[in-house]
Amino acid sequence: MTTLRRLWGLGTGRFGILIVLLVLITALVSVVWTPFDPAAVDARERWSDPSWPHVLGTDNSGRDIASLLMAGARTTVIVAVGAGVVASVLGIALAALGSLTTRWVRESVAVLVDILIAFPVLIIAMMISAVWGGSLAVVIWAVGIGFGVNVARVTRPELRRVLHSDYVLAGRASGLTTWQNLTRHLLPNVAPVFIVQLSWGMAVAVLAEAGLSYLGFGAPVTQPSWGVLLSDLQAYIAVHPLTVVWPGLAITLTVLGLNLLGDALREAADPTLSERAPSARLHVPGVVA
Repeated sequence: MTTLRRLWGLGTGRFGILIVLLVLITALVSVVWTPFDPAAVDARERWSDPSWPHVLGTDNSGRDIASLLMAGARTTVIVAVGAGVVASVLGIALAALGSLTTRWVRESVAVLVDILIAFPVLIIAMMISAVWGGSLAVVIWAVGIGFGVNVARVTRPELRRVLHSDYVLAGRASGLTTWQNLTRHLLPNVAPVFIVQLSWGMAVAVLAEAGLSYLGFGAPVTQPSWGVLLSDLQAYIAVHPLTVVWPGLAITLTVLGLNLLGDALREAADPTLSERAPSARLHVPGVVA
């Protein structure tokens, strides 16, 4: 049974896959079509209740909330994927430097990772955003750098464990270079741990983008974003509470789906967790187990 089959066989895996696919499909569809222009303002449609054609209602400017959520999904996917790429490159680079180089470089990288790990991802993102201004690029780099350190911290011990395995030593003895060993043996063997961390990092990126945009440090107000929409609507929560539910629900489900997918990936990638042998039953003569 392949890892993908084991992943689909888990309830959390199926739920995570379906949620992530739903967000991806919504983001792709929003590139070419939304029910209404997300930026279109219509004073005559202010605070319309959910009905046809505004299935989720409208906001204080008459904008269609469903269209804003669809466009916000595009922003969410861009930030999650972008931050994941930055975190992947930085995490692998730091893990490789902390495992395959000279002793003083390894120790320096370990100290650097320990220092940076003390700062929460959101704090790093807020500091970078405060200096360079709020934009999607800043959010992507800030979250990517912040979580890339976490990826390095988790991947480095696993990389060092694989580094001393028999097949890596045999490859080194046969003349493989450090780069060849890294690409042929080391990275494929730490891929399960890395992919799990990446899925969790993308969940952090979604939450960070929404939080930073809500606080004014993330996406500009002209950029469709779930965090910006939540910030715009929270002032009216006492009068129109239902409108705040939709962006909050979108953020919650996306983060939940990515986290559950990460947990399921960890279980599916480790046969000792996903395919446990049936526990031995105590056999007592004369008693049917």
